[in-house]
Amino acid sequence: MPRIDSIQIPSPVLARLSFASARLRVLVSALITALISALGLALVSPGVQAQSQSPSPPPLRAIDSLDVPRYMGRWYEIAKFPNWFQRQCVGNTSASYSLRPDGQVQVLNECRRQNGEMEQALGQARQLGPATSARLQVRFAPQWLSLLPFVWGDYWVIDLDERYELVAVSEPKREYLWVLSRTPVVDEARYAALLTRLSAQGLDVRRLESTPQR
Repeated sequence: MPRIDSIQIPSPVLARLSFASARLRVLVSALITALISALGLALVSPGVQAQSQSPSPPPLRAIDSLDVPRYMGRWYEIAKFPNWFQRQCVGNTSASYSLRPDGQVQVLNECRRQNGEMEQALGQARQLGPATSARLQVRFAPQWLSLLPFVWGDYWVIDLDERYELVAVSEPKREYLWVLSRTPVVDEARYAALLTRLSAQGLDVRRLESTPQR
């Protein structure tokens, strides 16, 4: 039996073995580097993310005072953030408010469906806080469910002109937004100025979709 140290390995084989060994070293080195990088990212990512994220906007605020009787009447929807509960509406959306004997507000929402028929939803609104509070809650569930907190949705008046002709309504999480007007058409300059103010309040006005009125 020949001695191991006396076995002669052909040069091509040695070359292939050397190349394979080099590739193995590169692969191992790459895996170690990737592992170290991943571990480092996992350790520092919370801080990095905190630094890279834009600062959260301050809490949304309602206007300082709302004259509820003056706010009553019909408002035309000019634009809104898309939402699931208005997906059947294709235009002519409006909201009419009237005071109830108990001091709360009756809400009548109307819109035109794809087939041309008008749809109505009757609801109720209540103020949170004093009589001048611009923070309200609205429900469209039956009266017997009114004691359940989750049937009420926030309705905050966050921007309103002095003439009570153009208003923006949202809620604390900024997930919903409506722009309403006393008239079906709004002056472009006034609308643009309103969008600027809404953007300053942390609302992404790019999400707004216009509501056809005819």
